[in-house]
Order: sequence, then structure tokens, then C-alpha cells
Amino acid sequence: MSKKAAPDSQDARPAKGEIFTFGDPVPVLDQRDFSGYFHAAWNGRWYEPPISYDGLAKALTANAHHQSAIIYKTNLIASHFIPHKLLSRSAFKALALNHMVYGTSWLERRDAMMGNVLELKPTLSRWTRVGKDGLFLMLIDGVEHEFASGTILQLSEPDISQEIYGMPGYTGAMQSALLNEAATLFRRKYYVNGSHAGFILYATDAELKQDDVESMRKALRQAKGPGNFRNLFMYAPGGKKDGLQLIPISEVGAKDDFYYMKNVTRDDVLSAHRIPPQLLGIIPSNAGGFGSVADAAKVFYQNEIVPLMTTFLEINDWLGEEVVAFRPYDQLPVGQPAPADPSSPPTETPSTP
Repeated sequence: MSKKAAPDSQDARPAKGEIFTFGDPVPVLDQRDFSGYFHAAWNGRWYEPPISYDGLAKALTANAHHQSAIIYKTNLIASHFIPHKLLSRSAFKALALNHMVYGTSWLERRDAMMGNVLELKPTLSRWTRVGKDGLFLMLIDGVEHEFASGTILQLSEPDISQEIYGMPGYTGAMQSALLNEAATLFRRKYYVNGSHAGFILYATDAELKQDDVESMRKALRQAKGPGNFRNLFMYAPGGKKDGLQLIPISEVGAKDDFYYMKNVTRDDVLSAHRIPPQLLGIIPSNAGGFGSVADAAKVFYQNEIVPLMTTFLEINDWLGEEVVAFRPYDQLPVGQPAPADPSSPPTETPSTP
């Protein structure tokens, strides 16, 4: 007589409640790693930037407010620039844009055979690197181009960790900008893949046969995907009231405070750029609004644009002549006729009889 195998005692035990955590929070300021000692490491040919320039370039288009703030400041300072025969409007605007994005910009002096200056051209900050002994290089398709000694001027925003490269002033808000992008991408994918119509179909009715389950699974799969908002009909003779339950799960994803997250991250980005929201065309959510646009524009120009202008005035000290100059804020816009010369006699206007 054969003996039956004893049932597993572990399987027979009733399930018990269990509570666990997913890990402790990791503070940013307590990180201890060796990367902190290499703010601008020497790789044998040039110093590596303290932050990924490729990452800054990609992050420019990651958030609408981040890109808009940089473009706004670039256009504002370029509109007040007075062109010079050595530095054109387009060249200065490119120089300003590189400086806004990377916190460092380089200007190349191109000399003639006689030694005089022909023109000034900005280099692409994304591919420009600092070497030793005052040398600068540019990476072009994997090939190193070394500039002649003394022909490059570097303009940099100061950094507290190193003095080889500059650092942009908005890096503290990059996490908010990327979170804003992640929220937008999540919500976009959420609607594209049809997950906003998702649910759990919980079937416990004993009257359901396997063929019925397979037919139901096939119908649900066909209702999944872009644009498939379909109703499902099911007939189960003798079925119980709670034999088929519909448990929505999309409501959990819909309550992710998308609107609140977008506004909070937007405010972080604008605070990092120190730009009033009304200057970027943001609609106020309160009845009082943001205040006067004209007053905000004047304060922003004085507190943010004027200090940037002083940075570019270093070009004059480098060349020994005034190449960079800016129009006053209250001057007539570009394209309008200049006021008449006060020393010229007034033009008589014929009187109407």
C-alpha cells in the first residue's frame, strides 16, 4: 500500500499581513564620491567641462519655459547691441546665445596678413575646449582644431568649484525642467496608448466558460490602442450580480496633479532665470494678474540684462577699442526714424487757412 505525500505545511499556512518599505531617502548634500574631486579633469589634451555640454544642449528643448527664457534674454540683449564693422548683429546674437546656454562663450579674432583684425566670430561653445598655456581647441567631427595663440577670448560666468569653464546660472532648476518634461511625456503617452480607458475586469462568475473568457479577452484587446474608445456588451445567462466587476485603474493615473506639477516646475525655471512670468506670455491664474508688463520689463532689463552687458564689454578691453556698445533702454526701437538733430533749424509746417 503506497503512502500519500504529506501536504506542504508552508502552503497550508494562512497568509499573514506584511509591511515593508521601499528604501530610505538619499540626501543630495551627503553624497560622497570621487567625482566631486574632478570638476574640470585633464584628459591629456584638454580640460573636460564641469557639466555635460551635450546635456545642456539637449535640455534646452526639454522645457518650453526654459528655452523661451533663454531666447527672450538673447533677443533682448541682441536688440540693444550696436553693430560694428568687426562684429555683426548675427555674430553677436550667436555669441550671446552660447553664453546664455553654457555660461561660457568664446570669440575668435581673425587677423589679416598685415596683422590687422578682419572680423570677430563666435565659436560653438558645445565643441570648444580649454587647453593648457592659454590654448583653445575645437572638436569638429572628432578632429581637433587648435586655435592660434592669442586669438581667442573666453567669457565666463564665475563658478565656485573651478575657474577653467563658466557655469550657467540656471543649473539649480534643471531637475524641475526635466520633471516638467517627464510629466508632459507621461501624459502624452498616457493618452496615445489608450491607458486613460484602462480598467481591471474581475470575473468570478462560475457560469463563465473558458470560451467566454477568451472571447472577452479578444474583445478587450481590440479595444486597446489609439482612438479605440469602444463599448463592450456581454450576455451571461444565469450570471450573478457581482460575478463580473469593473475596477477602473485609470483614475489613479489621472490624479497625478499634472496641472499643479506643471505650474510648480514652471515657477522654478522662471525663478532660476530671474524673469517675470508676464514677459513670457504666461496667463495669470488669479484675478489680480502679474502687474504692469512695462514696469516688469524695465526692472528685468536693469537687474538682469545690464549685468550681462558688462560681461560682453570685456571684448573692448581685449581689443583695446570700443567694438561692443549698447543702446539705452528708453531709446527708439530699431527700424524707427531717429529724432531730428537739435542743432538743425526747425522745419516750417505750412499753416492751414
